[in-house]
Amino acid sequence: MNKILYYSIITLLLASCSKRDEVGTPDFEVTANGSTFKMGDSIIFNFKGNPQNIVFWPGTAGRVYEYRNRTFSTGNKLMMRFTTFQSWGPKNNFQVLVSSNFKGVYDAAGINGATWTDITDRVTLSQGLDNVPSGTVDLSEFTTDNRSATIAFRYLNTTLQAQQNRWVVRTFNMENVEPDGTTTLLANMASGAWKAVSMETPTGTSWVITSAQLLMVGSPTAMDEDWVLSKTFNPNIATPDKGIPIKNITTNLTRYVAALDLYNKPGTYKVIFEASNASYENVPERTVKEITITITP
Repeated sequence: MNKILYYSIITLLLASCSKRDEVGTPDFEVTANGSTFKMGDSIIFNFKGNPQNIVFWPGTAGRVYEYRNRTFSTGNKLMMRFTTFQSWGPKNNFQVLVSSNFKGVYDAAGINGATWTDITDRVTLSQGLDNVPSGTVDLSEFTTDNRSATIAFRYLNTTLQAQQNRWVVRTFNMENVEPDGTTTLLANMASGAWKAVSMETPTGTSWVITSAQLLMVGSPTAMDEDWVLSKTFNPNIATPDKGIPIKNITTNLTRYVAALDLYNKPGTYKVIFEASNASYENVPERTVKEITITITP
C-alpha cells in the first residue's frame, strides 16, 4: 500500500510540474499616445496583458526587428583614400591594385593565384610633392555579393641605377558608407594589417611598414617587384540588430516611455514589441505587435 501511495504522489507531482511548465501564447496589446511626434516629445507605449518578457525594437539604427538574424547587408560602399610622396625621381613605377579573390596567403604564390585589377588610373599620385591626396575611390564594385576586397601597392623597378626613386604612402583610410550616409572607419594606416611581399629578390629590399607610413626604395643592383598588401575589407558584414529588453518575469509593466533622445532623426519608424512566455522545457511562445510612428523636426 505504501508503494502505491508513493508512486501516486510522484505521478501527481510530475503532472503538476509538467502543467506548470506549459506556457501559452502571451495575451498582449500595445497602444501609443500618438502616431506623429516632434523630436524630443515624450512617446509613451501602453500595454495590456502580462507576458513574462517584453523586448522593445524601436526601429532605429542597430535596433531593427527585421535585421535580428542578418549577417550581411547590401547597399554599403567601400571608400578608400590615401596620400603619397614620390621622390628621387620622379619615376612612375607605383601601382594600386585590388582583388576580390585573394585568399590571404601573403607570398608570391598567393599573389599570383589571385586576380588583381589595376586601379592606378583612378587615383592621383605624387609627382614630387609630399602628401598628395589620392582622392576618394569607390571600391564597391569589388565587394558586391558579400565579397571582400584586398588592397595592394606595387613597386616595380626595371632599370638599374645608383639611386632608385622612393615611394611613401603617408596616410590611408578605408571607410564603410551606408545608404543613409553613415560612415564607419574600417582601417587607417596603423590598423591596415599590412604585409610586404618581395616577388623578385626575397632577400633584397622590401616595403618598410610602420604605424605612420609605408616606404619603399628599390635596390640599385637588382630588379625589384615589391608588394605591400592590406587586410581584406567587406563593408557588407553586419552584426545582427538587437532589441532592448524592458521586462522579465520578475517585473510588471503597464507602460513604457521611450528615451527622449532615442528618435533623434526625422522619419517613419516601425516599432516592434516582442512579448514572450517561456519555461524551462518549452520553446517560448511569442506575440509580436507593430506600431508605426512618424518623427518630425
